Amino acid sequence: MKRFFPFLAILLLNSCFNAERNCKDFRTGTYEFESYINGELQTSRFIRTDSIEIENYQGKTDTSSVRWINDCEYILKNLNPQGMAEEKPIHIKILTTTKNGYKFEYGQVGDPKKARGEVRKISED
Repeated sequence: MKRFFPFLAILLLNSCFNAERNCKDFRTGTYEFESYINGELQTSRFIRTDSIEIENYQGKTDTSSVRWINDCEYILKNLNPQGMAEEKPIHIKILTTTKNGYKFEYGQVGDPKKARGEVRKISED
């Protein structure tokens, strides 16, 4: 019994902290992403279908292809890159979901350096 108790306690604690991931709810729709750039809060808005993402940021529109790796990970590839930096695809991994959005990790494919962000869903489209 003494050996069983620590195992049971770890199992119960672990089940309490499992992050919810209903990633399929976020494959399509209209979203907002806020981030601080040079100390200033910037907002971008994007519309995603199952295979295309169209982002509007500071009056500029970019279109990227979306290739889903699994329910919670996808690759964005800019369809009209304006330089070498925009040619590199971005890997996005949804970490946790809520009713209205998700937290994610992103970075260039092959680069170990990652950043995190949070997206809010505006509409289903």
